[in-house]
Amino acid sequence: MIDFRYHLVSIVAIFLALALGIVLGSTTLSDSVSDTLRQRANSAAKTAQQARLQQRQLQHQVNGQEQFAQLLSSQIVVNRLRGQSVVFIEAPGAGDDGLERIGELAKSAGAAVTGRVTVQKKFLDDDQRTTVDELATQLKPDGVEFPDNASAYEKAGTVLASALVTKDPAKSGREDAAGGAVMNAFKQAGYITESGKPGQHATMAVMVGPATPYAYDGGGDHNKALISLASALDGAGRGTVVGGPPTSAQEGGLIAALRDSDAEDSVSAVDVVDTASGQVVTILALQDEMSGKSGQYGTGPGASGYAPSPAPTPGKNG
Repeated sequence: MIDFRYHLVSIVAIFLALALGIVLGSTTLSDSVSDTLRQRANSAAKTAQQARLQQRQLQHQVNGQEQFAQLLSSQIVVNRLRGQSVVFIEAPGAGDDGLERIGELAKSAGAAVTGRVTVQKKFLDDDQRTTVDELATQLKPDGVEFPDNASAYEKAGTVLASALVTKDPAKSGREDAAGGAVMNAFKQAGYITESGKPGQHATMAVMVGPATPYAYDGGGDHNKALISLASALDGAGRGTVVGGPPTSAQEGGLIAALRDSDAEDSVSAVDVVDTASGQVVTILALQDEMSGKSGQYGTGPGASGYAPSPAPTPGKNG
């Protein structure tokens, strides 16, 4: 008969075997897991290093392309806007660098630059809409007609466009009394400021929008107001291009709003004006505008390509 001592020894032996198995198994499992994690960490580090190298190579390539565009941009655009003149419109929050460089290229292309109009945030404030409407109605020159059921900003755009641009070569480079009255009234109201002589009636216009979309309440309406002005400039002159950095083509941006509006078919847009190559594209887009061709260029949503294709013929001024 098996006594109690035998049972006790057997039970102890069983538990010792289980404990030893657990220790051995956990040690083997731990080593296996550690090896797997170590391999994955090494692989991730290698992948990250390759990504950094690729990013560095791409940045060198982009820098080289920018340097190339900067060196040759003046030669690329020569005589493309010969006999034309350009007025610049700076939207609230727009950067100055792109405007300055495009102005230099416009001169290299043979165009005169009349001046710059900087739209103030006050012009877009909701509580100014009635005043804007009344001011535009009061200042409407003889022979200028508002669109049917025009909004306050469509009226304002029409009136400002009549003071800034023209299709008539005889009026180009000249400031008239009606246009001067419009500019003075909008300046006194705090809606715009100006530099140069933008009232001398250019034949074309470039509007540059902000890098940061209008995030405050009514941002969508503010984009619509600026698009109304761009459309009016396009209709009253020989063409208008709206420019901005890539963020302007993202949701809430001015170019994104333009590409989602009826103005897309008539007003060109370039969403890379913060680059040397994008500034050249802006001049090419202006040249195409003279021939009645509009397009959406850059790298953002809604762009048909980086630049007009085929590119307009050098020296042909439309």
